[in-house]
Amino acid sequence: MTGTDTDVGKTLIACGLLHLAREQGLSTLGLKPLAAGAEDQGRGLQNSDALALQAESSLQPRYSEVNPVVLKAAIAPHLAAAEEGRSLNLDRLAGLVRGQLIKKADFTLVEGAGGWRVPLQARQTLAELAKLLQLPVILVVKMQLGCLNHALLTAEAIQRDGLSLAGWIATTAGETMPREDENFQTLEQLLPAPCLGRVPCLDRPTAEAVSRFLKLPSTA
Repeated sequence: MTGTDTDVGKTLIACGLLHLAREQGLSTLGLKPLAAGAEDQGRGLQNSDALALQAESSLQPRYSEVNPVVLKAAIAPHLAAAEEGRSLNLDRLAGLVRGQLIKKADFTLVEGAGGWRVPLQARQTLAELAKLLQLPVILVVKMQLGCLNHALLTAEAIQRDGLSLAGWIATTAGETMPREDENFQTLEQLLPAPCLGRVPCLDRPTAEAVSRFLKLPSTA
């Protein structure tokens, strides 16, 4: 799962999809192999997004299995890693994810960090992880000015990388976007994948509440 930008609701949507899958009787596993932005509350560094995914995983994975690489600063991962004197190894990340994929949950969701081209190193981005794993991609689009361009460019990049766009989901947060319905319809016409849901701004944005506005991709 990726987004048109950071802070577009990827984790909330991911948890909603996992919750929906559980309601349909499927076993679930949510993974966030790389997370930047974490606190230590007595159990080592833990990221709130990864904890949310862990809570919606019926296979009950350990935290280290959900989020094997966690960085403290809530900044771009390659910068956070540099601050800690660490390097991000793409092959290691892929190996860690494969170790969880062999559990063969009915519905496994791997959440990225930020957008599609978030850097890992000087010449590598997190998109390379999805390419190595050959996973279909779900795109989360936050309905705001500029989202048409961001969504179409991201979809184009995903397909150019040789991956399948399994679907996209629209999210709304805060003030309503001018002409939001018309913009949503434009995305329906132009994005080369089915819409899996349109989530409004919710007073209590829980995984259960969000799940009511979603449907699972056909690859689930």
